[in-house]
Amino acid sequence: MTALPALSFAAFDETERLIGSLQCWPVALDFQTPLVLVGPVAVVPDLQRGGVGRIMMTRMIEAAESTRADPLVLIGDPEYYGRFFGFEAHWTKDWSVPGPVERRRLLARVPEGLTLPATGHLGPRLHNPGL
Repeated sequence: MTALPALSFAAFDETERLIGSLQCWPVALDFQTPLVLVGPVAVVPDLQRGGVGRIMMTRMIEAAESTRADPLVLIGDPEYYGRFFGFEAHWTKDWSVPGPVERRRLLARVPEGLTLPATGHLGPRLHNPGL
């Protein structure tokens, strides 16, 4: 599986040192419902909580909206990702995923007017759209 270039970002400081990255991946629910898995979102430790991750997330969401990308899914802090980026756990509460996950941390951001299946298994996508 290859990351989606149009939705993956890197952040550099003024010396061109890599200070953060965000990758997005094509996944699907039951091989049929296309989704974009967001993560990892990584920022060098000494710059965490400085806004780098938030800037990358904002740019990724803007890119997803402008390209009409599939709904976004991630594993993260619901208070943070819900408050700042509109991710919600109610979409995913009855999904199964590979490996253990805290149910409240599996979140989705769904464009207005769309819905997602209430149940299903999150896994690979058979076709990569190459966004």
